[in-house]
Amino acid sequence: MAEAPNQNRPLLIGLTGSIGMGKSETARMFGALGIPVYDADAAVHSLYAPCGAAVEPISKAFPGAVKDGQVDRTALMAALQKDPNGFAKLEAIVHPLAAQKQRAFVAEAVASGAKMVVLDIPLLFETGGDTRVDIVVVVSAPPEIQRQRALSRPGMTEEKFESILARQMPDDEKQLLADYVVDTGQGLAQAKAQVLSIVEALQQKS
Repeated sequence: MAEAPNQNRPLLIGLTGSIGMGKSETARMFGALGIPVYDADAAVHSLYAPCGAAVEPISKAFPGAVKDGQVDRTALMAALQKDPNGFAKLEAIVHPLAAQKQRAFVAEAVASGAKMVVLDIPLLFETGGDTRVDIVVVVSAPPEIQRQRALSRPGMTEEKFESILARQMPDDEKQLLADYVVDTGQGLAQAKAQVLSIVEALQQKS
């Protein structure tokens, strides 16, 4: 965990969870309570889009991965599978650019007077992001529900699902490292109640 926040910035809440756990829905629950939510996936999408800051460096590192002025995710994935150091190379390009966007988002939250900010980051632990937040919230669900949700996504296959899981820290390890766990396996109403309880507890501490 990071050091306790000072009066110059809001409480930073790291929100994470493996694929199919309901993290995006949980992030929306925090947002519905008026808390600014930084979406790391959306930030990466903007970096890959036309004129995105990652387009040119990815084009140089992975020839053929950029088409029509934007990163083609299918072509990029194919290039990554052929290069044993591909993910490390991609992370070296994307992570610093994403970090800039995150800092800008937090700065805007500070300017708006926000007391808390949620950083929705899928690979929070895997990238060391947990050391740069004050609180970690892990979103979880039973394995059978996780698998059902993930495989219902368009274009998802068993092979792709297992490949994604292999790059993510196991759920039980994440839960051990978390300050709070939101269990989405009980339904949306229960998850919303858990999120509200977490926010109220953090408000009392601040």
